[in-house]
Amino acid sequence: MSRAGYGNSSRREGRDVASVVDDLRVVLDALGRDRYVSLGWSGGGPHALACAALDAPRCMAAVTLAGVVPIDVDFDWTEGMGPENIEEFALAREGGPAYEAHVAEAAAQFGTATADNVVELYDGLLSGADKAVLADDAVREAFAQTNRDAFARGYGGFYDDDRAFFSPWGFDPAAIAVPVEVWYGDEDLMVPPTHGEWLGRNISTATPRHLPVEGHLSIYVNHVGELAAGLTQPFA
Repeated sequence: MSRAGYGNSSRREGRDVASVVDDLRVVLDALGRDRYVSLGWSGGGPHALACAALDAPRCMAAVTLAGVVPIDVDFDWTEGMGPENIEEFALAREGGPAYEAHVAEAAAQFGTATADNVVELYDGLLSGADKAVLADDAVREAFAQTNRDAFARGYGGFYDDDRAFFSPWGFDPAAIAVPVEVWYGDEDLMVPPTHGEWLGRNISTATPRHLPVEGHLSIYVNHVGELAAGLTQPFA
């Protein structure tokens, strides 16, 4: 499921991270599903945790894959990130016209990404591990396609995500009572391993999955089979 404002999903201005639970309930009710496991990658991580916190026992378990931590805790959020993220999040904290212009420009670039330029577009955000998986033509094209799909309706989803991350999430991760797997790698320049370490320490039901050699993209590409198994056979 795309978060509001991404892909073909309509925008939900002013949403917080917890808002995803209401959206998901509508979808699951329409599909007649009464139980599920949530998985979120990168900015999707907090949203997967929202389901675990606010929709249990319907949400049986959750996986956060290279996901970020709440902004309102004692934590250096951008330490270890690549320069593009540091610039973006500094502007996001301030908000206003400069930030909106930055997001619009980013959307214009990433929304037209191709297999030929997507590595260059991400530049300082890609570690050696991520560049290694993107050396594969099919992986690189798939990555470019996800960027194009994400911005099909413009930059609204991207903008709203940043506003949600830099506001209270609407739940306390420490209150999660269902099993959670926290996947993170040391070669991640988008969401550094300190985020995974914090989540592993502060979610009492967490099982850390620390993969030192993986980056932000490679952690999924190289372990998709394991992730799929965890979703079909919820972990204890």
